[in-house]
Amino acid sequence: MRRKLLDILACPMDKHYPLRLLEFSTKEPDVVVDGALLCDKCGRFYPIIDEIPVMLPDDLRSKKEDLEFLTRWKDRLPKETVAEGKPVNLS
Repeated sequence: MRRKLLDILACPMDKHYPLRLLEFSTKEPDVVVDGALLCDKCGRFYPIIDEIPVMLPDDLRSKKEDLEFLTRWKDRLPKETVAEGKPVNLS
């Protein structure tokens, strides 16, 4: 995901803007390969996997994929996202 895309993205659930960007791995100075977008208003997280932000509403998200993402990156995500994040968490 190109960092400049952050300028137009909002949470699909509550329309909160701006989202907080966490970068786990990058390619080139402005491309996020793996990371997360966090909505500070509703507590949801949106994974960035292979440069693609997965910004689906809760009913269209894969619980299995979200749990795999949280497990893989739990040491790099905020503790509140891991324990209380929406739509799923590791608690």
